[in-house]
Amino acid sequence: MAENPKDELLQLVKRVSAYLTFKMSNLFTIIFQKVDPLSVGALAGLAIAIVFTWKIFPSAPQRRQPKRQPPRASSSSVNLQTNATLESSGAASASSEDLSAQDVVDDFFQPVKPTLAQIVRQKLCEGRKVTCRLLGVVLEETNPEELQKKATVRSSVLEVLLEVTKFCDLYLMERVLDDDSEKRVLLALEEAGIFTSGGLIKDKVLFCSTETGRASFVRQLEPDWHIESNSEVISQLARFIKYQLHISPSRPERLASNVFYSTSLEHFFGCV
Repeated sequence: MAENPKDELLQLVKRVSAYLTFKMSNLFTIIFQKVDPLSVGALAGLAIAIVFTWKIFPSAPQRRQPKRQPPRASSSSVNLQTNATLESSGAASASSEDLSAQDVVDDFFQPVKPTLAQIVRQKLCEGRKVTCRLLGVVLEETNPEELQKKATVRSSVLEVLLEVTKFCDLYLMERVLDDDSEKRVLLALEEAGIFTSGGLIKDKVLFCSTETGRASFVRQLEPDWHIESNSEVISQLARFIKYQLHISPSRPERLASNVFYSTSLEHFFGCV
């Protein structure tokens, strides 16, 4: 069996030490014979110092071999299997909980739909006085000749009109050909319940015999908004009224920057 490298190094050191001791003794013998006692003492001290240094000189430290760690594949696999089991078992419940939480968040941050009252205020730009033509806007009929036979309030516009009366000082006006037409219009408005809200009274329903007369009514009242279906009246009032809403089945040419367009009054307020 091969000797340990440490033992071989120790044997080598002993041989060198014995050889040096032998040589030093011979040297001392020669020196004792040829030099004076003072030199002998100095040399002896030097020799002792050399031997002492050799004895106490530390050998090179041995590098320690790192201990091999036993493989822990089994424990790792166990941990992985355990984690996989936990994840799979909790996946369904966590998924359902996440979906429920997301639904709550979505419902909470869902934009709130504005009410009709808020839309009316926004669309009318906080206007406080409004004038409105009846034919083609509030009534199904579109010309004075039809009013000689009947007057019908459009059911789709009723809710918007009642909301406007709550917020604004509303005046309704129309050109009629006879007194009977005027009576038919007032009766139709009353039966529709427009006067029951308290915002509109019969005295605020105005009648005239010409289109120019209706335009004159509007200028005298000085409303913030005028709602009209006749493009000629719209053009006449563009310089005098702050805002106008032109009601027309088809999009007309815009007559001024303060004139807006819609197919109906309820469509303008987003009710259809």
